[in-house]
Amino acid sequence: MNPEQAREILKKVRAIEIRTNRLVNDSLAGQYHSVFKGRGMDFDEVREYSPGDEVRTIDWNVTARTGHAFVKKFTEERELTIMLLVDVSASGNFGSGAQSKRQMAAELASVLAFSAIRNSDKVGLILFSDQIEQYIPPKKGRQHALRVIREVLCFEPQSRGTDIVRALDFANQITNRRAIMFLVSDLELPNQDEALANVRRAIRLASRRHDVVALHVHDQHESELPDVGQLAIEDAETGELVELNTADASVRSRFAELAQARVDNLRRTLASEGVDSLNLNTRESYEPALRTFFKNRAHRMQ
Repeated sequence: MNPEQAREILKKVRAIEIRTNRLVNDSLAGQYHSVFKGRGMDFDEVREYSPGDEVRTIDWNVTARTGHAFVKKFTEERELTIMLLVDVSASGNFGSGAQSKRQMAAELASVLAFSAIRNSDKVGLILFSDQIEQYIPPKKGRQHALRVIREVLCFEPQSRGTDIVRALDFANQITNRRAIMFLVSDLELPNQDEALANVRRAIRLASRRHDVVALHVHDQHESELPDVGQLAIEDAETGELVELNTADASVRSRFAELAQARVDNLRRTLASEGVDSLNLNTRESYEPALRTFFKNRAHRMQ
């Protein structure tokens, strides 16, 4: 990287920091605190079972060893760990407006990172394609948050595909304590019908131990074809070319139906495993949607 490229990257990162810091300072930091702070529980000790204790808190290993019922006692964690699982596959480079999906992902990562740091929480990062591209262990501090933003924005992946299952499985393996996991992806899956079953399994395992939230970043033209006549569409991840006659209203309608069906299937899969999801369009501001999402989640969890 030459000095000019480095300066340009720093300029972009600084611009994102300024924009997202305003949003965090104005409203999201408080909402983040009410939604996530204090939700994590840390194991403290065991004590003998008393009538009225929840059966699910029984420590069966200690109970079997002693012959008496013991329950686990927990204390509220003083800090949380935020893990950002960000999709850097080739499809993220697409954007029909001023912003690509990758750029929006960087801004979302910035908002979440600075919200966490404002509350003295740690932030970690997993960049994935169809392999684990980079892992940055959780840390605190502004400089660490800036590094997270820079990597999301500028990292050059080795692969073009997408494997959400691999990302979730890796996050489970390296995260021992309970964490808040934000999956930031366009959720474009190869062979979606087959992949959904594997995604469901991975999400089920992750959500047993962690709070998983999916931020679905998409572009309007991935679900709405413009009327421009004969059009060749290339899959950014596989290189497959498909020719469509966009002048035909039935073709545009069918394309939109299939795209919506994919999104609906994914949402149902996520919801069935207790995972909240938020749909974000690169051609629209993410701020109102993110505010509403945090507000509704905080209200629901009271």
